[in-house]
Amino acid sequence: MKRFALAIICGALATSAMAAPKDCEELRKEIEIKIQANAVPSYTLEIVSKEEADKHDVAMVVGSCENGTKAIIYQKNDT
Repeated sequence: MKRFALAIICGALATSAMAAPKDCEELRKEIEIKIQANAVPSYTLEIVSKEEADKHDVAMVVGSCENGTKAIIYQKNDT
């Protein structure tokens, strides 16, 4: 029974840690690293409000942060 209770507590702690709101700048940097790993030569990442993100193509939204109040927009620039 003690093991079961411990498993429940550990699960709850892990879930709350994963659900913590992500800082927009931190998320932008993580996305930027992934884009650079794919050798994209010229691109723009912009942090915008949720309302502004809704005006863009869904495919351009690459991340959501600060409890879904902001989004990160990706645009590949033509070179």
